[in-house]
Amino acid sequence: MTQLESAKKGKITPEMVQAAAYDGVSPEELLCKVAAGSVVIPKNKAHAFEARAIGSGLSTKINANIGTSTSHALLQEELEKLRVAIDAGADAVMDLSTGGDIDAILAGMIEHSSVMIGTVPIYRSISRLFAGGLTCKDLTEDSIFDDIEHEARMGVDFMTLHCGISSRTLPVLEKSDRIMGMVSRGGSLMAEWMMLHGRENPLYEHYDRLLEIARKYDVTLSLGDGLRPGTICDAEDRAQVSELIVLGELVDRARAAGVQVMVEGPGHVPLNRIAADMKLQKRICNDAPYYVLGPLPTDIAPGYDHIVGAIGGAIAAASGADFLCYVTPAEHLGLPTVQDVHEGVIASCIAAHIGDLEKGVKGTWQRNEKMSKARRTFDWETMFKLSIDPTKARRVRCLTEDKDRDVCTMCGELCAIKTYNRFVEGTPAA
Repeated sequence: MTQLESAKKGKITPEMVQAAAYDGVSPEELLCKVAAGSVVIPKNKAHAFEARAIGSGLSTKINANIGTSTSHALLQEELEKLRVAIDAGADAVMDLSTGGDIDAILAGMIEHSSVMIGTVPIYRSISRLFAGGLTCKDLTEDSIFDDIEHEARMGVDFMTLHCGISSRTLPVLEKSDRIMGMVSRGGSLMAEWMMLHGRENPLYEHYDRLLEIARKYDVTLSLGDGLRPGTICDAEDRAQVSELIVLGELVDRARAAGVQVMVEGPGHVPLNRIAADMKLQKRICNDAPYYVLGPLPTDIAPGYDHIVGAIGGAIAAASGADFLCYVTPAEHLGLPTVQDVHEGVIASCIAAHIGDLEKGVKGTWQRNEKMSKARRTFDWETMFKLSIDPTKARRVRCLTEDKDRDVCTMCGELCAIKTYNRFVEGTPAA
């Protein structure tokens, strides 16, 4: 049985116990949310790790995208990115490899990962064809589903699948006045396949076949937003919303089939529309967990898009997003380095924490309170321990001239806390 089927039967699984303990909730509470579909536990039956849950009432989870390209494919570097992402706080990692030995890379990630692993199977399908000098036209329906099942058999926990690109939604896009058109790799590949073959998207037309595979391995479907906006100028247009409506229908069908499902979202969204976007998705998709990239509330900060994503991500998380896909400094520019991966995860962790504060997630406020008390008493070790990035906090402190004193180099003996203490105690400065 899948986690969803078990929950509907009232059976608490070991994965529910693990995920509940991680978030500090009861297994019974988690079971009810999994049964309702507002929480998913992405864990393939063939992948052994401590499960974590994504969804309503839980801490906002973080995903890090890594993987090779046709220009740069080094397995050991990707495994280092995997390690760095997990160490920095990622709850999930997606392998988006398109170059090199894709099977070996994915197998290595699954073997070495202590968190859930996701993929976009169409990347495998198209990369294999391109490597052999073929084109999208040579891709068959059976090959698409064979690749999905191949990755499921390997142990992939969740998959991004662009089922909402269809004969219902593409005409809406074609009539739009978008600046960026389509920015989803998977979505654009499915659209090209449809155009070349004059056929419906097989992931939409044969959705039941997809559900059978997902149910067999308990792979969580992550319904991809192929028509997400690639600029704030295109946000919340009819094309985006038309796909969201289709995804909402597919959520219902997945749940009825006993398959766990979440929905992916934008992308680039102006700051004042992020909260409304989160609420719209929850309404249309019957409270399915929402997995968002960023969001990015401006388009003009290449090199700093991890900061832009953290700003948007904080608002998204506070407004109901359950799963944040990180953005790195390399976004829109190139393949992220190991350092880019670290910075991207940390930025998203900050955003998630701020969102969790607003949502009242258990333990989040208390962590801030402990940090404040540690600062009040110059308890540096506790401050480091409570930091989102303890290593950097310790490194910055240890490089200062005052590292062995109860002051920081910024204020020294003019420290406001020390002054306040003297004021309260009635003790004049020496």
